[in-house]
Amino acid sequence: MTAKINRRAWLKSSLLAAGGIGLAPSIVSANTTRVSTHVSPFNPESLLWEHDPLYKEKAPALKARLLANENPYGPSKKVISTISDAVSLGNRYAHGDAATLIDMIAEKEGVTKDHIMLGPGSTDLLEKTAIVRFLEGGNIVSADPSYMSLINTSRRIGATWKPVPLTQDFSHDLEGMAKSVDDETKLVYVCNPNNPTGSVTDPAKLKSFCKKVSAKTPIFVDEAYLEFMDKPEENTMVGLVAEGHDVIVARTFSKIHGMAGLRIGYIVALPERIESITNMVRSTMGLSVTSLKGAIVSMNEEKFIAECRSMNKECRDYVYSELTGMGYDVIPSSTSFMIFPIAMEGDKFLKSMFAEGVGVRAYEFLDKPWCRVSMGTMPEMEIFLEAFKKVTV
Repeated sequence: MTAKINRRAWLKSSLLAAGGIGLAPSIVSANTTRVSTHVSPFNPESLLWEHDPLYKEKAPALKARLLANENPYGPSKKVISTISDAVSLGNRYAHGDAATLIDMIAEKEGVTKDHIMLGPGSTDLLEKTAIVRFLEGGNIVSADPSYMSLINTSRRIGATWKPVPLTQDFSHDLEGMAKSVDDETKLVYVCNPNNPTGSVTDPAKLKSFCKKVSAKTPIFVDEAYLEFMDKPEENTMVGLVAEGHDVIVARTFSKIHGMAGLRIGYIVALPERIESITNMVRSTMGLSVTSLKGAIVSMNEEKFIAECRSMNKECRDYVYSELTGMGYDVIPSSTSFMIFPIAMEGDKFLKSMFAEGVGVRAYEFLDKPWCRVSMGTMPEMEIFLEAFKKVTV
């Protein structure tokens, strides 16, 4: 018992204060090149690993930045104007703005404000949830491959990861995941639509799964890309929270709102689940007045969001048509990116694309190299396709 208490106290006083638990350095495994931390740095047996993404300090000037699932059209003009005006308030804490945004989100999601927690992007909330859930061990169940921030943080603390491979159509194997839950499972993670595959799990099946399994352990549903779907309201799991199920739903302003660099996200969960996190970590203190005021305005930017969704789909359909016409087997996507296998070694492909001024991502999955390309503007997608054809000839 003493060992557990000391370990818990040390984690709270050092890792939480530093705020960098999810930023561990890359490692090298026997069967990979250098692996990116957000994919699977702590489990070389994962079905997917990533080539050095080349986009940080050493990134060259790019004609088309299509590597981070960023919205090329945002923030909206109203958000930009609001943020500019808010700079003069930078000497003040923004607790009032945080309360306003929480009220707006609660109304939108059909819950009371004690169901909402804000954070600087949804990744921060993923990692804070991991910290709270796994300080004393346990296991986490998720699909493989999927977005790894929550899983990597959990494993770094001491959790065991129980990966369940995606099905043949790249949806979550809900039956397999349910069977993987045991008495030591502290959390189940579902990313829907999934990253990096862009695939969607049937909402009716997922709701049934969440209702059943959340009676045993909390389910964290990451909906970062939900709003790129044609009918997001039919695919969200947020209604389960209002019904009293132990489900945590994450959303972000980083994607369709075009605020990736401004860092705003939120989770919707049962009040007791929110309280279990906020009792250990701060929430709104990590948010700036500029970002909060921008998010408040963006909540009402329905026309801008609809236009972004439409332009993203137009580019996605165009690139999908071009690539499949060239013989590539692209996974159908409902997000702001798509992924497909390529007939070229990943490192060479990535370096060649960057040399052409096009930033993309390269993975290894199912014994094949894959390219993941984010949707930019239509001119950027034309640049991508031109470079891709040149590089892969």
